[in-house]
Amino acid sequence: MKKLTLAQLDVAGRRVLMRVDFNVPQDDAGGITDDTRIRASLPAITEVIRRNGRLVLCSHLGRPKGKKDPAFTLAPVAKRLAELLERPVVFVTDCVGAEAEKVVGALGDGEVALLENVRYYPGEEKNDPAFTAQLARMGDVFVNDAFGSSHRAHASTVGVAGKLRAAAGPLMDRELRALGGLLESPGRPFVAILGGAKVSDKIGVIENLTKICDHILIGGGMAYTFLKAKGEPIGTSIFEAETLEVAKRLAGPKLVLPVDHVVAEKFDANSPATVVSRIPDGRMGLDIGPETISKFLGILRGAATVVWNGPVGVFEMAPFAKGTRALADCLAGLKATTVIGGGDTAAAVAEFGLADRMTHVSTGGGASLEFLEGTVLPGVAALADA
Repeated sequence: MKKLTLAQLDVAGRRVLMRVDFNVPQDDAGGITDDTRIRASLPAITEVIRRNGRLVLCSHLGRPKGKKDPAFTLAPVAKRLAELLERPVVFVTDCVGAEAEKVVGALGDGEVALLENVRYYPGEEKNDPAFTAQLARMGDVFVNDAFGSSHRAHASTVGVAGKLRAAAGPLMDRELRALGGLLESPGRPFVAILGGAKVSDKIGVIENLTKICDHILIGGGMAYTFLKAKGEPIGTSIFEAETLEVAKRLAGPKLVLPVDHVVAEKFDANSPATVVSRIPDGRMGLDIGPETISKFLGILRGAATVVWNGPVGVFEMAPFAKGTRALADCLAGLKATTVIGGGDTAAAVAEFGLADRMTHVSTGGGASLEFLEGTVLPGVAALADA
């Protein structure tokens, strides 16, 4: 899946409308508590500046529900971006309209502006043609560097790509190469680790990966739906009754389930934890046990390619973090290609200080899941082919 890239786009003296993901967490006072996503966009931003483009950034923040809500303003993001770039960033108090067009039209070569939250308008999420036309007037060319938002067919991801010459930014390009490589030509053995709470979130992923993986290691809350479908006792562990039949259908020789568990009476870090092979009544599974860790690591050490989406325990609580930590440590030491599928898994490897020892850490939780299902993301499909 080779798309036109920013590197191949002529940007000098042109307004480059760039979709970025500045949906960053903030505290009650509007201070940014984690600027990882802003930092991730810096390579694309600095490339346009270096090549004398006139950069117009756009993003969503939170869910303002199509209304102008000061709680979701991107003004603090503009301030933080200016600090990181060590140069001025013009904050445009609207994302469309005559005043915004005037501010953007006054930009000089190498200058940067950030438009206000595109979700202040209902036309953004509806991919409304009238809103799209207004937004497209902010640029001469379009760059999408927001992989994490590209599973949504919105005006700022799909609409404007139909009106301007549209290219992938470096972050997007990296995602497409890393995730595309998994689906097209993985080194073998190819092992997937799937965790998290819900089987329903990952039905499509399991179906697709079963066709191309050699092993799929199942952990986290979703494991208990599979175990219950097999008739094994799961105590008070979470499971999805509505997906039991699906779990029976998906079960096969490639799926590797936990053989022991760390259990507790309550979902609480202070609840005494024990290791069991069969979960008794009144106890819930909150992590994979030592035998399962050993079994999983034995498979991973022989892998040439690993993709991991979803923690295998409640890693936020120390008594239930050992499984997720052991897998992260193992992957960090492998010579294999290791791809982390965004979301909570990316948060876990970052918390363990191991993110830079993985081949690729995806910036898109939902987007990476849909990509691994084999779904063509609308925001990617809209970009020009190389």
